[in-house]
Amino acid sequence: MTREREPLISLALYHAFKWSIVSPMLHAYFRGRIYGAENVPQSGKLIVVSNHASNFDPPIVSNCLGRPVAYMAKEELFKVPVLGTAIKLYGAYPVSRGSSDRQAIRSALEYLDHGWAVGVFLQGTRTPDGKITDPKRGAALLAAKAKAPLLPVSLWGSDRILQKSHWFPRAVPLTIRIGKLIDPPSSTNKEELQALTSQCAIAINELHHLGR
Repeated sequence: MTREREPLISLALYHAFKWSIVSPMLHAYFRGRIYGAENVPQSGKLIVVSNHASNFDPPIVSNCLGRPVAYMAKEELFKVPVLGTAIKLYGAYPVSRGSSDRQAIRSALEYLDHGWAVGVFLQGTRTPDGKITDPKRGAALLAAKAKAPLLPVSLWGSDRILQKSHWFPRAVPLTIRIGKLIDPPSSTNKEELQALTSQCAIAINELHHLGR
C-alpha cells in the first residue's frame, strides 16, 4: 500500500533543518527568489526533475518545494556516525559506486511507495552553466514504473556558488523556478521515454532561460 506522506520523524527533521539552516541561508545570504511553489503537490508520490550545477542543489530544491525530497547519495556517507542516520532520515538513500541503475531505481521506487518525493538530476551530473544538454531517460523510466508525475525545477545561479579560487560559498543571487506537473508515460517504451525526457529538458531549460 502506498503512503501519502513521509514518516513523521523525517518530516520533523526536514522542517528543523529547513528553518534553522537552509531557508535563512537561501533568503538572507543568497537572496533567493522562488517562483511556482503553488505547483507542488504536498502529498503523494512525486518525481522532481531538475538541472544540477552545485552540491548545494539538493537541500535548496527540497527547501523550495516545502516537502522532503529523497536523493541518492554515496554509500560511504551512510557509514559515518550520526551523519549516516541523519541523512537517511532526511531522505537520502545509498547507492554504491559501480552499482547498476537497477539498484538506484529499486531504492527510488521504495521511497515513492512510502509517500516521498524523489529528486532526479535530469542530466545525471553537474553541468558548468546549469543548462541541460544531454538528458538521461532514468527519470522517465522511474515515472513509468511508479506511475508518478514529474515536476520540472530550474536552479539559476547555483553554478557560481563555489569557484576554484574560493573555498567558501559565494553570496551569489539564486532563483528557483518550479514548473507545471508533467504526466508519467503510459509505458516503458524507449521512444515514449525519450519523448518525455526531452519534454522535461525543454521545460527546465525554458525556466532557466528566464534568469533572475
